[in-house]
Amino acid sequence: MTNNIIELRGVSKTIHDLGILYDLNLEVRNGEFLTLLGPSGCGKTTLLRLISGFEEPTTGQIFINGKDVDGLPPHLRHVHTVFQSYALFPHMTVFENVAFGLRCNKVPKAEINSRVNEVIKTVKLEKYAQRKPDQLSGGQQQRVAIARAVVNRPLVLLLDEPLSSLDYRLRKTMQIELKQLQRKLGITFIFVTHDQEEALSMSDRVVVMHEGSIEQVGTPRQVYEAPQNLTVAKFIGEANIFDSEICAMDGKQLTVNILGQQRVIKSSRAFTVGQAVHVLVRPEDLRVWGQAEVDDSTDMYPGTVEEVIYKGTTVDLMVRLANNQLVAATKFFDEDDDKLEYVIGDPVWATWVSGWEVVLPHEST
Repeated sequence: MTNNIIELRGVSKTIHDLGILYDLNLEVRNGEFLTLLGPSGCGKTTLLRLISGFEEPTTGQIFINGKDVDGLPPHLRHVHTVFQSYALFPHMTVFENVAFGLRCNKVPKAEINSRVNEVIKTVKLEKYAQRKPDQLSGGQQQRVAIARAVVNRPLVLLLDEPLSSLDYRLRKTMQIELKQLQRKLGITFIFVTHDQEEALSMSDRVVVMHEGSIEQVGTPRQVYEAPQNLTVAKFIGEANIFDSEICAMDGKQLTVNILGQQRVIKSSRAFTVGQAVHVLVRPEDLRVWGQAEVDDSTDMYPGTVEEVIYKGTTVDLMVRLANNQLVAATKFFDEDDDKLEYVIGDPVWATWVSGWEVVLPHEST
């Protein structure tokens, strides 16, 4: 017995001899919020169309609720899609938009009224049931589109960048509401986005895609803190990347050469002495000190502040190291340092706590 609502086995897609997706294997768990994350053109929407039945794979199999859906049309797959445009009927009220699919399936009138009213209440639109789409805000229109999909009680709800047209504040609000709605409904959501912050804040698991392939599948914390390769590390958030090599090893402790200094770092990956590696440090893990604040500069790297970016709760610094490498640091206001006053041109020391870095095998960039 499996808990997977969807399984992809060796799925590939080619259009006019152009490869779009390559040998994808993926298991989607029942009731989870899964996000397909990647840059434009990486194949996210194509994968969604394969699951929904609007496209067929060139090779491989797709299983929905344990059944091979090869050749099965979209309306028989028990999955529903919320498109970026919402595709609401402008001449219909909220109630009629939500009821449309049920009427097409000839559901009895009493049941339609009950199910539509229930789902409209769930998405907090009961006061707007008789309004038409042009009388609603963007966020309200999105909720109508979701209500129209979930009223049909699908096994899976597919959402193709449904928040991309909303302004920043509304988008943040809808991220919270969408996740709460998914928990309340208990339906599997597969959400497509190219926004890393959106994926990390909403998902149970994230599928990181690049050029038609799956690079990593994991929890938001796993893909951010333990990226499997350089592609994932560079796409998920920001990262300072130091090219280095392994000088010595002692269990999980590695001695590496970074900018001419030997430094002991930690990694659970298997490496060999002499192997070229990348050492990644997130901006929030990079520590920057004024030179007058430092007595012992061991394991520190001299640099000069090149840019200061005030963001309200944080100050972002761009620091030019002695070897001319530019690194980013995020400094947080707290009671110990509530001013964070830096000036362009200030000489500084940069470092990080051993164990906070990520070590990856060297890749050509």
